[in-house]
Amino acid sequence: MPKSQERCQEIRMETRSKILHDSMLYFAKNGFAGTKIGDLAKHIGIGQGTLYIYFKSKEELFNEIYTFINNNKDIKNLKLLISLPISAKKKILKLSKDIMTKLVQDDVYAAKVALITQMMFEQKNFVSEETTYQSELYQITEKIIMQGQKEGSVVEGLPMKLADYYWGVVYLYALKKLFTTKYEMISETDLARVLLKDE
Repeated sequence: MPKSQERCQEIRMETRSKILHDSMLYFAKNGFAGTKIGDLAKHIGIGQGTLYIYFKSKEELFNEIYTFINNNKDIKNLKLLISLPISAKKKILKLSKDIMTKLVQDDVYAAKVALITQMMFEQKNFVSEETTYQSELYQITEKIIMQGQKEGSVVEGLPMKLADYYWGVVYLYALKKLFTTKYEMISETDLARVLLKDE
């Protein structure tokens, strides 16, 4: 019995979603330059021709993934967090808890962290360390750090360098989640301790 038009459309959408999900993880592990379309198709479990039915090129597929990971939901949540009338220490503890929960539970979040960090360094205009810090994620984190330094709960140091260090630790554990099967994840308290003074 032939499939209905609705079921065929569902299959196409499911296949497209699988391609996007599996490709995001593959790009996060191998980078854009290190990804060959044939190897990617094999990883997904489809033929290379099938992949080209959904996306005309590796660039088109990557751009779709980039649009997905850059949906700014994380930035919106961070902006909401920074606007709350609570101490910087509580903001850092909440941010750290949210990040570590997502890293432990969601390989897509780990891939997003890895890809965003890789893209930051692969940009053609990356000519100095200052370019790294144009990321809105870093800038908002810097504001929380500055608040905490005024309140006395955050360690001394240049706020932007501390933001870089904090997100560098997150990136490291995102890579561990993606690349290894056995690893010990740090706790939310360990991550917050990157910025917070010992009590």
